[in-house]
Amino acid sequence: MKVKDVLALGRGYLSDAGIDGAARDARWLMAAALDVQRDRLTLCLGDEIGEDAKAQFLEFAGARTTGKPVSLILGGRNFYGRWFMVTKDVLDPRPETEELVALALEELFSNVLDLGTGNGCILISLLSERGEASGIGIDKSALALAVAARNATDLGVSGRITFTESNWFDAVTGQFDLVVSNPPYIAIDEMPGLQPEVRKYDPHLALTDGGDGLGAYRSICAGAMAHLLPGGRLLVEIGPTQAGAVQALFEQAGLANIEIRHDLDGRDRVVIGRRVVDNTGLIAAIGP
Repeated sequence: MKVKDVLALGRGYLSDAGIDGAARDARWLMAAALDVQRDRLTLCLGDEIGEDAKAQFLEFAGARTTGKPVSLILGGRNFYGRWFMVTKDVLDPRPETEELVALALEELFSNVLDLGTGNGCILISLLSERGEASGIGIDKSALALAVAARNATDLGVSGRITFTESNWFDAVTGQFDLVVSNPPYIAIDEMPGLQPEVRKYDPHLALTDGGDGLGAYRSICAGAMAHLLPGGRLLVEIGPTQAGAVQALFEQAGLANIEIRHDLDGRDRVVIGRRVVDNTGLIAAIGP
């Protein structure tokens, strides 16, 4: 059989199972089975497929029909142009989170703190793009930190990163010119409405605070001013309906120059605030 025929067969299995994006996922899985880059798959479609590759692809497709995410089937995913290991112990990085990285890179920074680092994709991407910078990644989960450390080693930035087990700022000392976070922001009553593969496979600790979805932002804002250098920025990813509430928390904390930025679909995605100083060198806005 040719690659295109087996690909069509697998795509049909995924479609029949109700998998959203069946054609896309089938191509990702076929590329992995053939060990080729996804953008090179088209060149292989007319080739005869080997029995090992065929069996591997059909095994992948079978796993995907159960709802298992592609990232867990393949053991990772691409994020901001790099391959990151993903396990059941970390949130599967979404493409929308790349917007947080892009916005952070709009200005220079030398020392960054990533709150709730997960598999480290945000922090590692930032340090990979800024070879002179260093950073700290914190997470409540030791298992997540182990994945992040592996990714840092694989991507050559482990010498500039420290990973620390901490509940938000509890074990953090010092100040930073950049603090970033993609915290759990799903309200507990919204959890049943999530896609089954998200609800079933992503760790709930990384999805929800067990309350109204704003608990993490309250904790982050409570410690932000003490851990930001003058002029330093705080960037957080948000759910599409949370901009107003998170902006209010930023304001109450004493952060200034607050911006709400959108993702590629036009949805509110990132809130940015800054610790500013006046022309006397004093903090211009003091939080509670």
